[in-house]
Amino acid sequence: MFKKSLLAGVALSTMLTGAALAEGLSGDKVVIGVLTDLSGVYADVAGKGSIVAVEMAVADYGGKVLGKPIEILTADHQNKADIAVNIAREWIDTKGADTIVDLVTSSVGLGVQGVGGEKGIVTINSGAATVRLTQKECTATSFHWIYDTYSLAHVTPPSVVADGGDSWFIITADYAFGHSLEADATAVLGELGAKVVGSVRHPFPSADLSSFLLQAQSSGAKVVALANAGQDTINSVKQAAEFGLVAGGQKLVALLAFLSDIHSIGLELGQGLLVTTGFYWDLDDETRSFSKKFFEKFGKMPTMVQAADYSATLHYLKAVEAAGTDDGKTVAAKMKEMPVKDAVIHDGKIAPNGRVIHDMYLMEVKKPSESTGEWDLYKLVKTVPGAQAFQDPAKSGCALSQ
Repeated sequence: MFKKSLLAGVALSTMLTGAALAEGLSGDKVVIGVLTDLSGVYADVAGKGSIVAVEMAVADYGGKVLGKPIEILTADHQNKADIAVNIAREWIDTKGADTIVDLVTSSVGLGVQGVGGEKGIVTINSGAATVRLTQKECTATSFHWIYDTYSLAHVTPPSVVADGGDSWFIITADYAFGHSLEADATAVLGELGAKVVGSVRHPFPSADLSSFLLQAQSSGAKVVALANAGQDTINSVKQAAEFGLVAGGQKLVALLAFLSDIHSIGLELGQGLLVTTGFYWDLDDETRSFSKKFFEKFGKMPTMVQAADYSATLHYLKAVEAAGTDDGKTVAAKMKEMPVKDAVIHDGKIAPNGRVIHDMYLMEVKKPSESTGEWDLYKLVKTVPGAQAFQDPAKSGCALSQ
């Protein structure tokens, strides 16, 4: 009898200790890590602008949560998964990181998400694109915020096929993101009755894409699709113009292009390109107000990755406040309960697999004659509801969605 009472007492003590640990803030503060590309091909897509966006979110929240300070860590992962994973472990183990955001580059996103799952730390991917993040590799504390390869494949290709683009050649960045986007696009094109006549993979990153573009040009495909991003996309579009690919009658499609990419390419070369995005600065009064403040701080309009970092950070802080703790699993559960509503995402919800479901937008790059200013680059073609744009969580393969 005594032994049973003793065991019961130990169990109760353990439960109470666990409950105590789940209350309040570890280290008496909240630590947010912004792990991004500060020097490589995605530095304009994310980079310093992502840090500014997170700083804006913290400031707009009031600089404190549960009456305690918020600390921001920053680092350059150099688009290398091993470097990113080592930084993430150091932040968690020695600096008390409670969440890690941005994670541009899919190999980085997958690696750090794995660490977060192991450590019980919230990871928020706004820059990484691979849909694998919310499939079998999902974790209880991982989130995918603004876009993914599934949504990119389900917004742009149907419009191009409907316009007569029934044969495709795909030029793919040779790493996790490119592979995922190529696979998703190929599947959609097959469902639409379009044919992929060929594909080729280029090293990541690539300054010279001439040999790959020549293969696409000689394929006879009506559509040449770019399954790459950032500087690789910029280089592809500029070099395609040099080879006269579009002038020769083929349609060039960038399956993923950011506002910073189009700004760099320019409207003369970029006009007519279709772009799928989860955010554009000139959509409505709320997006314009946020973007104007961002521009005042950074001198550029935000990309959808940078805007997503703002949205994700705000939502995370709201969840910490509501949960009364920075315990990763507790906060993650609270994040999924709460609607995502801010200047970036007006009416979003988070699925059990961590996928944020919200409207996506098909944009067309304006002609120079249609633009009224430096950042007036897109015109809205259509709005695609989140339930149509993103994969059904129940079909994702994520154990949390079963």
